Amino acid sequence: MKQSVVVLDAANTKECTSENIISVTKKLKDGGNRLITLSSADLGDSIDILYHFDLDLDLADIRVNVPKGKKTPSIASVYPCAFLVENEIKEHFGVDFDGLPLDFAGMLYLDEEVQKTPFCKIGINRVETQKQEA
Repeated sequence: MKQSVVVLDAANTKECTSENIISVTKKLKDGGNRLITLSSADLGDSIDILYHFDLDLDLADIRVNVPKGKKTPSIASVYPCAFLVENEIKEHFGVDFDGLPLDFAGMLYLDEEVQKTPFCKIGINRVETQKQEA
């Protein structure tokens, strides 16, 4: 029987760059892994994005560190379901995902009048970001 609690550690978490995340996730998908979800954490000057995968109840995590203000590729071309949590991370942490097939433009959960990303230690002004994208 598998352990019921798995802790993120060096044994099941691999570091990856934004440039390689698409090829890494393609290899995982080709190997039969399913995407569980993504999570993120504000580290001050950057955001850590953790991609959580499962294969036969064995968990694997990929960590990508994204400097604030930089884009990272969307993995929705590999795992289409990722578009939803990528929109959530964009909205709450200000991470822009390049190639996001369905972009809610910060309106998935938050209203237009919300001016800053709520979970960033140093909020990213959403109004300025939206103007730059237009």
